[in-house]
Amino acid sequence: MAKLRITYNAPVVLTFTLAAVVAFVLVKAVPSLQGWFEAWPQLVDAHAYVGLVTHTLGHASWEHLLGNFMLILLIGPILEERHGSMALLVMIVITAVVTGLANLAFSSHALLGASGVVFMMILLASMANVRGGDVPLTFLAVAIIYMGGEIVNSFHDDGVSHMAHLVGGAVGAMFGFLGARTRRAKQPDLKKLKPA
Repeated sequence: MAKLRITYNAPVVLTFTLAAVVAFVLVKAVPSLQGWFEAWPQLVDAHAYVGLVTHTLGHASWEHLLGNFMLILLIGPILEERHGSMALLVMIVITAVVTGLANLAFSSHALLGASGVVFMMILLASMANVRGGDVPLTFLAVAIIYMGGEIVNSFHDDGVSHMAHLVGGAVGAMFGFLGARTRRAKQPDLKKLKPA
């Protein structure tokens, strides 16, 4: 009988999750650290610059953190296996910076949480089957359901940054289209192959 082994199968996703849990515990223990885990609406000091990336680690409550990382732990390992750990890490950091900059440009409130990354992953995963010039119906359905819902909800003052969700989803769609173009470029042109 084979031994059961636990593997650190998705290092970027698992490390991201652990870092968010550690940040949450640290902020609960030392509330003055909260500023390091928020994207600020103005670039006034070191907190604001660091927060452009680290706001994805900060969460308002345990429920907020669980809601985001349940989806990240579900979708993230599949994306990490498909795209590679380094590529996924770069996508997470770019999504964090873009959502942080969007918050800087369009909001007067601090932003915290990984929901922009969640929406990036949802849209990126829905584009897994992009081939040639085809757009998968699953991508359109996800875009309409998730992004449409966020547009509608953005008119309600519910304390949720729907802008971060929309920006994260747009970044995920961009990564999906760029990845599809890269895959197409790497595929050999069967018409140009000569029989041996």
